[in-house]
Amino acid sequence: MPIKLKVYFQSFLSLLLIFFFTNTESLQAQKLLWSDEFEIPGLPDATKWTYDVGDHGWGNNELQFYTEKDLKNARVEDGCLIIEARSDAGFPKGYSSARLLTRGKATWKYGYIEVRAKLPKGVGTWPAIWMLAEENRHGGWPKNGEIDIMEHVGYDPGVVHGTVHTEAFNHVKGTQKGKQIQVPDFDSEFHVYAINWTEEKIDFLVDGVQYFTFENTGGSYQEWPFDQPFHLILNIAVGGNWGGREGVDPDIWPQQLVVDYVRVYDEMPGENP
Repeated sequence: MPIKLKVYFQSFLSLLLIFFFTNTESLQAQKLLWSDEFEIPGLPDATKWTYDVGDHGWGNNELQFYTEKDLKNARVEDGCLIIEARSDAGFPKGYSSARLLTRGKATWKYGYIEVRAKLPKGVGTWPAIWMLAEENRHGGWPKNGEIDIMEHVGYDPGVVHGTVHTEAFNHVKGTQKGKQIQVPDFDSEFHVYAINWTEEKIDFLVDGVQYFTFENTGGSYQEWPFDQPFHLILNIAVGGNWGGREGVDPDIWPQQLVVDYVRVYDEMPGENP
């Protein structure tokens, strides 16, 4: 091989190796920290999920009784988690449902959290994919913060909300921070509801489309309490101050929140191409 051609070839090979290792390191940087693919039928995995139980209204005058380890309200089947809200005369307010949490099982401070899900429909349904602080560092709600990855109220079909609540920014004061995105086939197709949460901001996404960003103001915990571990919550509420604003249709039950998977990465996949 001529010397000049050999030099060009070696240079090309060096560039190729640099490209390969740079991209390999980038791909390796995105680590899957935790997931549930819902592959084992029956009750949700007890090593990953716990339950909130009761019917005290949950601060919103909700109607459902959240049950524990009841297959009617929470089960894994056909590769999905099903949370089912039901009309149920066996409970004082007439409805049962489930609220699953990773509290005490898994928490995260920053990361990319995504949930692929299909939502219930009908007036009176109020599904949510959201997060609360693991510890009570600052006092009662909303001082420790709340991250609502996805909320949907049945009387306003197809409008998905992403919201944060803090001491300074919350719905009681009318100062909550959030935006909405249209998802017309929310009840018939699966969509990926996600946040990308860093030290500087929280981005809200549906199917990879970012529609809202809440930025760290640099203020105290009253504005940014999101510097501590949070756990994940999945539930369907019935009625309540928001979900029941236009009543509860008695003829739509049961309704299901169907979750294909939950995945938590240390950072957003594809963020470093």
